[in-house]
Amino acid sequence: MSNVALVVKTESIVRGRLAGQVAGHGMDHVLRVLRTSREIHAEVGGELVVVELAAILHDVGDAKFHDGKERSAEFSREILGGLGANPELIEHVAYIVDNLSFRKGAAAKPLSLEGMVVQDADRLDALGAIGIVRTIEFGAVFGQPFYLANASDSKTGVEHFHDKLFKLKSLMNTDAGRRMAEGREAFMRTFLDQFMCEIADVSP
Repeated sequence: MSNVALVVKTESIVRGRLAGQVAGHGMDHVLRVLRTSREIHAEVGGELVVVELAAILHDVGDAKFHDGKERSAEFSREILGGLGANPELIEHVAYIVDNLSFRKGAAAKPLSLEGMVVQDADRLDALGAIGIVRTIEFGAVFGQPFYLANASDSKTGVEHFHDKLFKLKSLMNTDAGRRMAEGREAFMRTFLDQFMCEIADVSP
């Protein structure tokens, strides 16, 4: 099977598996990460088929939808193995998706160039206008308010901006990723400043 056919078939399978998945982690997110991964790859290089497959498969077993257990590497091996992909290719992709997420933190192993490309693309999709919408979508599905005047220990979307999203620019692997992140983060900060000004008018 050609690389192009492998990517197309993998995308079709993942599309079926993610059907109905919401909270900003559905197929629309995957396709944006794929597009951005291709854009970054065009600047930095690497093996394109690895980049494309890792982008498509990176959330196929997201822990948020599998009782807290990350299964993307497992499902990647299953899907690519079923399509007859080269074992070395399968393991490279599985390694990337297993070490990609922000939540893995210091436990994540160093990524290849291809992994860095996809990680940047995934993190970029948490920024900008899309990042704002995804934060609100996630909160709506999991019962997390976007803002509370006296949040204390409650998780909120605004808190998520500061706890994670505003850290992403400094964590980008590539110059292309950092450049894209700058504009998106600036937009989010402008939005949040305006939101806090408006909410202050009605907060007790």
